[in-house]
Amino acid sequence: MIQSLPLKKLIPSPRNVRKASDVLADLQLRADIAARGLLQNLVVRKATRGKFEVEAGGRRLAALQALVEEGTLPKNHEVTCLVIEGEESEARETSLAENFQRLAMNPADEAQAFAAIIESGATTENVARRFGLTVRFVEGRLRLAALAPCVFEALAEGTITLDMAKAYGAVSDTDRQAHVYAELQDAWYQITPDTIRRMVLDSTARGSDPRAILVGREAYLEAGGAIDRELFDDEATESWTDVALLEDLAQRAMEAVAKKTANDLGLAWIRPTLGTYVSHDLVEGLSRLPCEPAPLSEGDAQELSRLEGDYDRVAAILEDEDSDEDEIAKAETEMVVIDRAMRELNDRPPFLADELKAEAGAFLVLSRTGEPSLIPQFYTETQVLEADDDVVEPMETGQGDKPKRAALSKRLLDELAMQRRDILAIHLANDPALALDFMVFTLADADGHDWRAKKASTLVGPIASGPVSDFEAKDASASAALAEFAGSLEETWRAGETDVERFELFRSLTEEARSAWLGHVVSRSLVASLACEGDRSVPLHEALGALLDIKTANWWRPTGANYFDRVPKARTLEAMEAVGGPDLLSRHSGAKKAELASAAERIFSGNFIGEAEVKAKAEAWAPEIMRFPNNNCESEHVSELPESDDGFEQVSEQAA
Repeated sequence: MIQSLPLKKLIPSPRNVRKASDVLADLQLRADIAARGLLQNLVVRKATRGKFEVEAGGRRLAALQALVEEGTLPKNHEVTCLVIEGEESEARETSLAENFQRLAMNPADEAQAFAAIIESGATTENVARRFGLTVRFVEGRLRLAALAPCVFEALAEGTITLDMAKAYGAVSDTDRQAHVYAELQDAWYQITPDTIRRMVLDSTARGSDPRAILVGREAYLEAGGAIDRELFDDEATESWTDVALLEDLAQRAMEAVAKKTANDLGLAWIRPTLGTYVSHDLVEGLSRLPCEPAPLSEGDAQELSRLEGDYDRVAAILEDEDSDEDEIAKAETEMVVIDRAMRELNDRPPFLADELKAEAGAFLVLSRTGEPSLIPQFYTETQVLEADDDVVEPMETGQGDKPKRAALSKRLLDELAMQRRDILAIHLANDPALALDFMVFTLADADGHDWRAKKASTLVGPIASGPVSDFEAKDASASAALAEFAGSLEETWRAGETDVERFELFRSLTEEARSAWLGHVVSRSLVASLACEGDRSVPLHEALGALLDIKTANWWRPTGANYFDRVPKARTLEAMEAVGGPDLLSRHSGAKKAELASAAERIFSGNFIGEAEVKAKAEAWAPEIMRFPNNNCESEHVSELPESDDGFEQVSEQAA
């Protein structure tokens, strides 16, 4: 039966099967209801004292209550509800059915919907505000809607991924997009977003292209390739028009070199890429192997010692005011030779122990000079250290009469550290000024190593991997926000053929677009850390977190899967006592661990019947190791109600 009920009579049902939520999605839902009202009825069941328990629609209820609190809706707001009857088991099944029988929208459908709204006269800013999204997200979906029909259809059917579709969108020329899509249909090698982006940006390749140098002019022509040559062109400037064929030949050449190199070095595998660097897609799921610079042989050690003596001798000549011009000129020439020889001896590639080679692999990249180059970093497809949940390590040691805290597993600590890193990263990505300061300081304070490559700068900023190679917090708000942030970056500057051209194109971007790139490259370099002592402690992260005023509870909530099922029972009871005092503790102290974890997940999501003060403390709670400084409301020993938080809105406004 459909009824219109006052919002104040609706309360969450303990039988609602949805326990975990998402901060970003909840804010989007709140904005949507504020703009359009409630589009789907709540499913309720009569309770005591004239109240109705919401069996399905808990997120909608929370959004409505939040809108009333902020004054958007009146306190006497009426809500259209479907009132059901039956046993508790039937109500729980209704809740499961409503939540389970859902299908997330395909990005292609989202793109078409947004495009239709914009065509009807709305602005991107207006759409973003009404749906609780960033302007950058809406603009990204509009770019998808403008893809070539064949590419858009492939995205809609799931033939290509969202990242691949975005790579096709690196150029606005839909004919070029369709041409590259057709060329890649018969590709035998792995197609990555980088492959697509490289091909759509390059309609032809010059004879000086690294791929052309690798393949060779004669081999390309023999394979049926075509070359356009103008009057004053030479072999370096002529245009090779069959880029798909060139990619295929280059990939085969790299495969052959990789196979031979793996055999020569005794490695399990070497994977080639036509890129000049190893992208994140290639190393995902792999673990880095420990290795150190190869030891000096006895002869090399003696030679280095001799060179150091020669260096001191020549330096003395250069420093002596009485040295004549001929002596100084000779000494300067000799100093260059000595310095180069010492550099060659000191810049030794990493040494991998023989016992690790059977499972080890590396990547072969194509240098800008067309030479296959082995990256001096080794990986394995199995974890270097088994992260077993049965292996525990202590988090804190007792001080004085204070008892030791319950220990947590190494695997759990690693996963928590990676999720905490993502929370810090999304905040840093949206604060370009702080990101710039952090980047400059980090580079000024670090010792670089250029591996003898001639570069304009020794500045490096590799993507930091995590201690757990097979872990991905797919449902975490921070991780999802980071992925969306990276996907919204403006990449048209990659069309430049040389680094000078690319730099000029990059400088022509808007200040907002450049700032987004700054936040991205700095935030992705963050390592995983926890607020504790020991190897996982990074004091500078605590300083950054304090400056950004990060409230962990807004970006990460403890669930059975990510926390309570995997910590000792005493740790869960300790958290309950922190937010609910002795009453909440005594209520659950006799429960078995599995029941306790389930109850804790419900309580710390705020989805339980209890005092408003206890619920507020529970929703603001986060383990001490996940918190950042100056966030008193997140303490494991919550002493006061948290203040209203507008942290996410600040991040969204900066991102927009």
